[in-house]
Amino acid sequence: MAKQVDTTYGNALFELALEENILDSLYEEVIQLIEILNENPEIIKLLAHPQIEKSEKKDIIENVFGKRVSDEITGLMIMVMEKGHSASLIDIFNYFIKQVKKAKNIGIASVVSATNLSDSQKAAIEKRLIETTSYATMEIDYQVDKSIIGGLIIRIEDRVVDSSIKTKIDNMSKTLAKA
Repeated sequence: MAKQVDTTYGNALFELALEENILDSLYEEVIQLIEILNENPEIIKLLAHPQIEKSEKKDIIENVFGKRVSDEITGLMIMVMEKGHSASLIDIFNYFIKQVKKAKNIGIASVVSATNLSDSQKAAIEKRLIETTSYATMEIDYQVDKSIIGGLIIRIEDRVVDSSIKTKIDNMSKTLAKA
């Protein structure tokens, strides 16, 4: 089975960053680039447009990004465009970010609560997640969903811990319905 575009190019950029010892600087550039590309979706549309010549697209990349980002990023963007995968640029950059976080042992979690959590509660959750996982640090996205009534729903990668009151009530209802 062929590798996906984001995996192939994201891994290539990651390996290059490791070889050249520029992981941190490329990571920062990629984060900024994702923000720029998300704010200006017409850039991707322009680079992916089938009626614009590749030479014109290359000139656009070099003129818009050439002086602002590293040669490695500019070269990757040109290569991706030439292969007809410009629409995947953000996915490629997101995959690269995941690889960097994995290498730096940074976990990514989502925590859903029924109310806003205090700073001390957030610190306690982060501490507990670091203690119970193999990650050195955690990046946590906190969300509020009043429908869970109470408790927490914590997601890390494909693992979910659901201690919400809503789930407990749903489970009791199912058990009672079977009885």
